[in-house]
Amino acid sequence: MKSITKFQLFVLDNLVWLLVVLFFIYNTIATPSFFTAKNQINILFQTSLMGVLVLAQGIVMMVGELDLSIDATLAFAPGIAILLSTHIAGLNPMLSILITLVFGSIIGLFNGVCVAKLKANSFLLTLSSQIVMRGLVLFLIPFSLSNLSSIYTYLGRGKIGAFPIAAISLIIIYLIFEVIFSKTIFGRKFILTGGNRQASYISGIKTDRVIIMAFVIAGILSALAGLIAAGRQNAVSNSMGINMGMMAITGAILGGCSFNGGMGKPIGMLGGALLLGMIDNALTLKGVNVNLVSMTKGILIFVAILLDRSKYKIKSNIMYKENLRKLAENADKLVCNSDKV
Repeated sequence: MKSITKFQLFVLDNLVWLLVVLFFIYNTIATPSFFTAKNQINILFQTSLMGVLVLAQGIVMMVGELDLSIDATLAFAPGIAILLSTHIAGLNPMLSILITLVFGSIIGLFNGVCVAKLKANSFLLTLSSQIVMRGLVLFLIPFSLSNLSSIYTYLGRGKIGAFPIAAISLIIIYLIFEVIFSKTIFGRKFILTGGNRQASYISGIKTDRVIIMAFVIAGILSALAGLIAAGRQNAVSNSMGINMGMMAITGAILGGCSFNGGMGKPIGMLGGALLLGMIDNALTLKGVNVNLVSMTKGILIFVAILLDRSKYKIKSNIMYKENLRKLAENADKLVCNSDKV
């Protein structure tokens, strides 16, 4: 492969980090108080919640599916755990955390089995899961569940020095998943399954199991995001996570994932989450009207959809030209060999 082709593919795969750098430089100059240590830590803290959801959505998109229920899982899993802890006297807060993650994994398992085994459309299936969970949360938690244990809220409220535990956890989570998806066979199966499910199955990959695992991981990460959200506000409310699912898709696409599957890296998803966090932070610092902020998020979703299609077409065109070049080279070699004979 030519150096120019490698460079083009590298730029396409890491476009989000170029956008992050350019946006950072612009706001350092144009936005008051943006380039301060306190604000940079605040961006990381504010990004931690969306960052976990972006990773959850991105992993599902890797295998060529969508999970619209992650924002509802964010509220449902901690809500059920706290309700159980209030009705079971003396329930250890650590056990409440475990129950939260277990419920997240159960929701992910249900979605994954329905998609992989029953061949349900992931968009419609997880949309129905979202509606069911939102309805249950509204019914079971008409008012906020407050005064949570300090252990339960530590992930969302705790600090080590000036650094929030949530921001530190976000970086650690992304580092772990980056290693898993770039260095292990287990992680590469997700990309292979999303890229060509039939070929992956023929080659020996248990694609149904990979799809189920993607949804289970997404469920656990969504429940983890619920812990962060509950910790931030020291309460579990029925409105937690509303409308965050679509922004998670936006962050995942900006980070290199695609609706077509078979694309994406955790490090790119982190870039997508940080870009969303910086945009939100910059608009807040500039004092932009809340309705215009909502409009901006809608525009970002539209841009992400266009970017997904554009990147796919550009990458396909680059690979098409590269394949033509290789075929031409092989043809020339065959001609030269025949002349020698």
